[in-house]
Amino acid sequence: MRRIFITTLIAFAFSAQAQDVKELTLKDALTFALENKADAKKAKLNVENSNHQIAEVRAMALPQLSINAGLTYNPILQQSALPGEIINRPGEVIMVPFGQKWNSNAVATLTQNLFNQSVFTGLKAAKTTRDFYTINQQLTEEQLIEKVSGSYYQVYVTKQQLAIATNNLESTKKVRDIIKGQFENGLAKKIDLDRISVKVSNLEAGRQQLTNAVQLQENTLKFFIGMPMEQQIKLPENTLEVTAEAFTDKVESSKRTEMALLKKQQQLLTFQKKAYQAEYYPTLSLSANYGYQGLGKEFPWFAKPADGVYWTDFSSVGLNLHIPVFSGFGTRSKVRQAEVSLKKVEEDIKDTELALNYGFENAKTQINNSIINIKTQKENADLAKTVLENTKNNYINGLASLTELLDAENALSEAQNNYTTAQLEYKLAEIQIIKSKGELKNLVN
Repeated sequence: MRRIFITTLIAFAFSAQAQDVKELTLKDALTFALENKADAKKAKLNVENSNHQIAEVRAMALPQLSINAGLTYNPILQQSALPGEIINRPGEVIMVPFGQKWNSNAVATLTQNLFNQSVFTGLKAAKTTRDFYTINQQLTEEQLIEKVSGSYYQVYVTKQQLAIATNNLESTKKVRDIIKGQFENGLAKKIDLDRISVKVSNLEAGRQQLTNAVQLQENTLKFFIGMPMEQQIKLPENTLEVTAEAFTDKVESSKRTEMALLKKQQQLLTFQKKAYQAEYYPTLSLSANYGYQGLGKEFPWFAKPADGVYWTDFSSVGLNLHIPVFSGFGTRSKVRQAEVSLKKVEEDIKDTELALNYGFENAKTQINNSIINIKTQKENADLAKTVLENTKNNYINGLASLTELLDAENALSEAQNNYTTAQLEYKLAEIQIIKSKGELKNLVN
């Protein structure tokens, strides 16, 4: 009974594990990545944080209110020297203490910027920063889509290669069994059986390597999309869909997120320059305060004049004008540094536009070449399969050598792998075409 229980438990565990396999289409993988990958999450948090940055800058344009309170005890009062004439004692110097032993006060202070060009410029820059992070979020998502798509197709192609290796292994095993039967009946040489056995061993080793490669690439894909490593996945069939379409549309760099991000960075640097220039402007602010103070020889809190403690309030209102006159050319230097930064961004924009056109033209050439290559390799694979079947029949009938049979198997394996590689090259080039058009998000929709 115990053995039956353990066997049942193991079978149930394997069954549960098999049921937990998640079928993952490319769209599913991209959607999962955009929702779970740390890069995508951090990009969203940057957009959220930009709203707090705007509120921080806006606060500088709003009234600032603060309350300060204090309690001071003076064990020894400072004395001042006064002439004796004030009390009809000419020629003498009288030391008179000023103040009280205890001093308690509470002051409320209000300040309001009336004119500060730096604050106004900073508010505009903060709003532009939010736009910058929004565009950066889009760029991060596009980069994630590109990376995940490439990894996804790598997994599929490696699985295809594993399937090819498995089929070739099974086919070679059948040939080995035939040669083994012939050898046992004295119709084949021992060297032929040894050679085919070595071929089987090599194919088994190659299949194991591909099995490991599939596992590694699946782990890479799961890492790229933020999926737990213990989650089992499988890819649906016919993932690599190839259409004989030549992409000849001219790419519009203005639609690319990279260009939009650089343009927004240029705008931010323009605001930075204006913020430095604002230091040439005068600033005007309003200040007001109201306070309440208690003085006396005794602890002032809750005390009255009868206790020797006297309370009084005070208030003031003022305008504060600050006019910068000379800063040692510090402001001028900061403005010129901002101008240099703007020129650098202009060069980045030109270089990025050139790089985008370069990438589009290369991808367009690659995809057209891949279409031709796919057709050629498909024909080669079909022809190699026919050659192998004919050679196998000829070998069985004694019309072909084992060397010819092994060469035919190698040719088929090579042709099938070349066909699969051509499909991968096509899909990778297709991703670059879609990227060049600024339409990577369409892969998710």
